[in-house]
Amino acid sequence: MSALLEYKCPCCGGKVEFDSGTQQMKCPYCDSEFTIEAMKEYEAAQAGEQESSMNWDTNAGTEWSDGETAGMKVFLCQSCGGEIIAEETTGASSCPYCGNPVVMKGSFDGDLRPDMVIPFKLDKKTAVEKLSEHLKGKKFLPKMFKDQNHIDEIKGVYVPFWLFDADSDADVRYEAVKERRWEDNRYRYVEKSYYSVRRAGKIAFEHVPVDGSSKMEDDLMESVEPFDYKDAVPFEKAYLSGYLADRYDVSAEESIKRANERIEESVKDKFRESVTGYDSVKAEHTSISLHNGTAKYVLYPVWILNTTWNNQKYTFAMNGQTGKFVGNLPLDKGAFWRAFGIWSVICSVIVYIIKVFLLK
Repeated sequence: MSALLEYKCPCCGGKVEFDSGTQQMKCPYCDSEFTIEAMKEYEAAQAGEQESSMNWDTNAGTEWSDGETAGMKVFLCQSCGGEIIAEETTGASSCPYCGNPVVMKGSFDGDLRPDMVIPFKLDKKTAVEKLSEHLKGKKFLPKMFKDQNHIDEIKGVYVPFWLFDADSDADVRYEAVKERRWEDNRYRYVEKSYYSVRRAGKIAFEHVPVDGSSKMEDDLMESVEPFDYKDAVPFEKAYLSGYLADRYDVSAEESIKRANERIEESVKDKFRESVTGYDSVKAEHTSISLHNGTAKYVLYPVWILNTTWNNQKYTFAMNGQTGKFVGNLPLDKGAFWRAFGIWSVICSVIVYIIKVFLLK
């Protein structure tokens, strides 16, 4: 006995049935109607969709040469567990992430040697100036924070990143909706027309960054992006002189998931730009196939600033190449609610005036 063929509604996912009155396929849940040919084409298009294939060659970094790590030490933070690499002459007394003391763990060995590095272009003085600029114009920042917060420490840190390159074939299907609205003396009407829109093409990705340090918050590092890769140079130990380097604890293999997420988001956004003329658009299926996917191990320059106010630490970061500055600030709740109350009164007055005007 053959199985009955079932069609799902493209609009709500319900089971579509043949309506003898209209001689079309009709969804009993949302009342959408489709021709039989349209349903066949829709089902065929879905059946032909491929799953994403996003595989990488993660052979990034190289082995250190004999004697190259001599004089490099690893310092361990007893509080957050961060491991910092520094030359013996540079040393480290406190963790750049949590500010707690660090102790020397021993000589550096075992990790991969970076492929490339972007050297620091901006100095510590610039980082201090950028912090002052960051505090200006913040209406809801407590005034006492500006006056009383002090910089505990500023550290120039090379943060480990995995950079992913790949060529991709991408195919995205969207559900798009057009709305038509009208009204009469009794009702307001909304008519929705649903469309299945497809976009496909090739996109090349270069230097998709993923932070290789679990101690460095991903949102903080992604906020301080982008870094300009044109300034990257082959790694030499000399670039570490006078700075700290974070020891990566997230491998290239472990970073693939985040790289794939960033690539998928970019594909959706790029293709979405070409889907116009609709009132709403939603991606329903995305298929990405990667070719020649490779990874590099790169060090990016970041200034970390820790400040203390009201016994609470605040961490800021500055891109050591471009000067982009980010960091969370405390909120003056009193000033916020006073401003909120004033705006509420203003809005109420405006609404009252409009009502009075309309009733005339």
